[in-house]
Amino acid sequence: MSGQFIVIEGLEGAGKSSAVAVITECLEHADIPFTQVREPGGTPLAEALRDLIKRPWDEDVTAEAELLVMYAARIQLVRNVITPALARGQWVIGDRHDLSSQAYQGGGRQLGAELLATIRNVSLGSFRPDLTLYLDIDPAVGLARALGRGELDRIEQEDLSFFERTRDRYLQLARDDEQIKIIDANQSMAAVAKDIRDVIERHLEVHK
Repeated sequence: MSGQFIVIEGLEGAGKSSAVAVITECLEHADIPFTQVREPGGTPLAEALRDLIKRPWDEDVTAEAELLVMYAARIQLVRNVITPALARGQWVIGDRHDLSSQAYQGGGRQLGAELLATIRNVSLGSFRPDLTLYLDIDPAVGLARALGRGELDRIEQEDLSFFERTRDRYLQLARDDEQIKIIDANQSMAAVAKDIRDVIERHLEVHK
């Protein structure tokens, strides 16, 4: 069986960690070797960049600077962890990937699709996930959940309109790409888990 790159996407509080747990359970049951990664992060340099991008600064962090740091961390992870794992036949479960930048910086920061496409193509070329699960949640509900977990980071502290633009872009991109499956994350945790299992099991059937 060839390696597959499966990504979980969504706003803060959408339940990405729980979704990753459901997928790992499915792969363990199918006896498929896998590794888990997160963005930004996943390598020593990428983890350092994660800290830089998430903590508050006593200066304005420009949208363009934020975007470039995200891609610097992403390419480190893809080149040094993800593609080697896939080459070994492992599956990779990613907590966020390129779609996050398309939605957060492209939509939320309003940098636009053209700039995002240029940087993505330079950084990643034709590399794409094999399957993306987008956990769709009302931004107000997601932020309330995130706040319940503790202190919010720099990006999580943006106003509601930022996350509404981000969600709109996520949905637009998901509806235009058959490799992105939309999961209603406003449901109960049990219902969300069932929907995720259904998608993963169908994917496993195709890629046995």
